[in-house]
Amino acid sequence: MRLSVDGFAQLLSRKTLLATAAVGAVALIALGAFSWKHAPVASPPDAVVRPARIAEIKFRSHMHSLALAGIVAPRIETTLGFRVAGKVTAREVDVGSAVQAGQLIARIDPTDYRLAVDNARAALASAEADYARAKADLDRYQALRGSAAFMTQTLDTRQSISSTTLAKVEQARSQLATAENNLDYTELRTDAAGVITAVQAEVGQVLAQGQGMVKLARIEELEILVGVPEHRLKTVREASRVSFELWSDTGHRYTAKLRELSPSADAMTRTYPARFTVVEPPPFIGIGMTATLTLARPDAELLAEVPLSAIFQQGTQPAVWVVDKASGAVALRPVTIARWRDETALIASGVQDGEIVATAGVHKLEPGQKVKPVLLGAR
Repeated sequence: MRLSVDGFAQLLSRKTLLATAAVGAVALIALGAFSWKHAPVASPPDAVVRPARIAEIKFRSHMHSLALAGIVAPRIETTLGFRVAGKVTAREVDVGSAVQAGQLIARIDPTDYRLAVDNARAALASAEADYARAKADLDRYQALRGSAAFMTQTLDTRQSISSTTLAKVEQARSQLATAENNLDYTELRTDAAGVITAVQAEVGQVLAQGQGMVKLARIEELEILVGVPEHRLKTVREASRVSFELWSDTGHRYTAKLRELSPSADAMTRTYPARFTVVEPPPFIGIGMTATLTLARPDAELLAEVPLSAIFQQGTQPAVWVVDKASGAVALRPVTIARWRDETALIASGVQDGEIVATAGVHKLEPGQKVKPVLLGAR
């Protein structure tokens, strides 16, 4: 089939256009590749220096403190009882009664003891009469000395009778004093001021000699009684400063001192009872009040205190970020913690006095990162 001249011209025009378009596309691609290859590369922006809170390391002596819960207790608590036997006829106090020295506590029936006093007085009167007669006979016989009626043997006999009757007088007087004392013992009185903490007998009860009637806690010397765990005994023995705070008067501390530390543990609590004397008791302190006892002793070595937020835990080894004072770059440094507190940690080694450490955002820092130090507490 033959093409006409017009058809051939149209076909040639289409091929020319396609070739021209292809060459243009290739040229554009080449131009783009050349431009990308020779374009300047942008440099990364400089690292941002971030502010960081810091604290300066200062090694100094710290106090190691221990807090124990205890109660206010009397140093002396005595069981009072009658020194003679008898039936209780009166009780004048109750549990919790505050008593003064010499105050009447209770009575027992004094009838038999009054009769004993009467008998002792009669015996004394009889002995005194015998002694008076013997003394008069001795005096009359001594007046016969030098006469024929005087005999030495008779004088010795009369002197012996006089001495014997005198001894009986002294014996009767002692028996009367004993009977009077026993009569006085039918009234039970306190020998010191204090508080009645227990009543052990009631009216109508017959008590044996020395049997307990009441318990009296003396108030002239009060103590703080605490139970010390066995691993804290050394702290208690070496405490250089002891104070306590009453739960009913929080915010006020008072001085105390160790008086007694038991050598054996309590069978129930397995703690060692310790008693601390209250040096200057406040006027409102009372037996049985609850108190918090604080014992403090200086550490044997100098320690540096930092906030807990400054500690970076690297596995099982604590560490801190030390900030270089010249460049501001941080470096991770392992440290040894001597003791943990509620809000701070005491560092024993790993840092030097005068160095500065980051105290916030420690888990976002990287080695070599630069920071702008901001002192702890600054705004």
